[in-house]
Amino acid sequence: MKQNFKYLVASLLLLASFTLAAQKNETISYNPNLVKDTAKRSIRSMAFTMLGKDSITISYYSPGVRNRVIWGGLVPYDKVWVTGAHNATTLNFPKAFVVNGKEIQAGKYALFTIPGKTEWIIIINKNWEQHLANEYDEKDDIVRVNVKPVKNEYTERLQYFVETGKRNKGTISMAWENLKIELPFSIRR
Repeated sequence: MKQNFKYLVASLLLLASFTLAAQKNETISYNPNLVKDTAKRSIRSMAFTMLGKDSITISYYSPGVRNRVIWGGLVPYDKVWVTGAHNATTLNFPKAFVVNGKEIQAGKYALFTIPGKTEWIIIINKNWEQHLANEYDEKDDIVRVNVKPVKNEYTERLQYFVETGKRNKGTISMAWENLKIELPFSIRR
């Protein structure tokens, strides 16, 4: 009996280690809308752009529309949303940056939104290591920006984009279903 118990415990530990290894080795998609959508799960994804020798990155899980009502359905209006799936969507800036006149130190942050029918609130929050918005606390907000969503071409999977331009200015945008939101930023040199 003790021998069987030892084998059971050893088997469970081995299974757990394989599961953790598989989770850590998830493939990252840089364009989740090009992935053949056979899985009914959110795809681990990343958007990035180069800033000199450094990169600005957004890490997120990309859910699919899959014939669901998204705005006001799967994603309720007027509630804090992780703006992706699973873990909080994270922004990683290698240099200090400015959003809506507020200077933010270089580092890693969570990006949340509060979708509305005609206006959204984009939130950059210091608590980047959390599941969904379960641990979200407004006191950890660094900046909130009101934006108007715009109509966009249909996008099956939620996707982020980071673009930089002249004079150290750039835009973070998120597109999903038929909407797109944009957050302008600038980089401190």
